[in-house]
Amino acid sequence: MEIKRGYAWPQLCMAIGASVISLTASAQSPQEWPSHPITWVVGYAPGGSTDVVARTIAKKVSEDLGQPIVVQNRPGANSNIGAVSVLRAGSDGYTFYVGSGANAINRTLYSNPGYDIAKDFSAVALFGTVSNLLVVNPDLPVRTVGEYIEYAKKNPGKLTCGSSGPGSSIHMSCELFKIETGTDIMHVPFNGSGPAMTALLGGQVDSIFENMPTVMPNVQAGKLRALGVTSPDRWPTAPDIPTLRESGVPNFSVVTWFGLFAPAQTNSDIVTKMNKAINVALQDASTRDVLTQRGLQVPPQPNPPGEFAQRVKADVEKWATVVRQSGAKAD
Repeated sequence: MEIKRGYAWPQLCMAIGASVISLTASAQSPQEWPSHPITWVVGYAPGGSTDVVARTIAKKVSEDLGQPIVVQNRPGANSNIGAVSVLRAGSDGYTFYVGSGANAINRTLYSNPGYDIAKDFSAVALFGTVSNLLVVNPDLPVRTVGEYIEYAKKNPGKLTCGSSGPGSSIHMSCELFKIETGTDIMHVPFNGSGPAMTALLGGQVDSIFENMPTVMPNVQAGKLRALGVTSPDRWPTAPDIPTLRESGVPNFSVVTWFGLFAPAQTNSDIVTKMNKAINVALQDASTRDVLTQRGLQVPPQPNPPGEFAQRVKADVEKWATVVRQSGAKAD
């Protein structure tokens, strides 16, 4: 660019700065969003419930928005690494975080998780809720929750319970179970549900309180034995499996959630557009079929961001109590 003689340097800087601001504002305009691919970050390894749910929904959302959605796995620290990476990416509306109930647990379990899921993020949309399912390797000589409790009491510290990592709803289900039954069960954490399931199938761990979307295919194939669901009532997609409440653990209840979050400063119009696209996907028959077959209960419409935010806040408070009672710590 030719600079004409006599053009004051401060004026030139102001002109260039104004142009850059104008271009940036135009690039991030909610009216034009999205103009390029979007990233959804999953804080776990591929193959777990969070990953499966995210990829199923992202496919339809991508079609609705007219841009690819790249599901990126950033495992570690019970999904904290993935969450922090999204905050660092900025709030331009192109990087979102796929969260789960584990993020509510992490608020208390970690002395400094690096973020506050209720304050540093804006809730975009609830994907759905799911019960966990207590399952065992078929080689373990138990067929009911009662027999599982009896085996644990006869073998204190020897019965093992795997999880996708410290602080996951899978881990905390085991901790809550131990509190309610007075049993001593060894927790064995893995870096994601995929590795945990591999260990369970291979007999390296005895049991797991796994999210239903991950575990149901192996239960249906006869590779794992289901003992009970963690929800207060029998789960709609698995009505033949009893609850832990009706199986001798009357105060037990765990229902976890999955959903999408944006950094807190993300434009509210972008959050609204993403919420709408997600709800369109959740009403798609083929998408709903995949989710419900894996055990996910799709939320009723209109499924607004504010309602999801309230659920997250309530879960943070609930799990803080369980973490304190169990004495569990991740660092």
